[in-house]
Amino acid sequence: MEEILKHFPNLTPEQISQFEKLEEVYTEWNAKINVISRKDIHELYTKHVLHSLGIAKVMEFLPGASILDVGTGGGFPGIPLAILYPETKFYLIDIIAKKIRVVNEVINALELKNVVAEQKRAETVDEKFDFIVSRAVTNMPDFVSWIRHKTKKENNHEFTNGILYLKGGDLTEELKDFPKAVEFELKNIFDDEFFDTKKVVYLPLKYKG
Repeated sequence: MEEILKHFPNLTPEQISQFEKLEEVYTEWNAKINVISRKDIHELYTKHVLHSLGIAKVMEFLPGASILDVGTGGGFPGIPLAILYPETKFYLIDIIAKKIRVVNEVINALELKNVVAEQKRAETVDEKFDFIVSRAVTNMPDFVSWIRHKTKKENNHEFTNGILYLKGGDLTEELKDFPKAVEFELKNIFDDEFFDTKKVVYLPLKYKG
């Protein structure tokens, strides 16, 4: 939590309470349904919460915007971003039912009103969104093929609507067919060595009706 407050000092008391509660809720549910590695649960705030919030250091979501989180797993990056942006709408999907069950329990425990979580494949989502976020669920070419027609026509943010993707390592080969992709190094934002190879990849997407 200290790192969260260090990098996001303007949180409201309610947001601080919600972030603090994450550890208790995830520890409880992870013991029943394993959605976070057992060795990582004690580093929840660095490896999962702060990592998710790396997206917020690249793009500040506006009130009324809608964000799709594909392959959310235990709710990352969607849940931490939803706490940070209570007036932005988040739609979290994953194909594994037990993971979505945990996500919904977290949503209920934190009383988040701006999040919907469902068991669903990205290809079957009909709505369009300002941005699509995810955390290394697959390679970028496959990911783009899943969601290429799911961004809104109107652009209201600093960046054109598109993908904000958490990924690590050398992405030269993976991004070779995406010349407009921009990599933001999280090691330049967060101090922990965990972030030494971690990045946010931004990829604008053309609107297609």
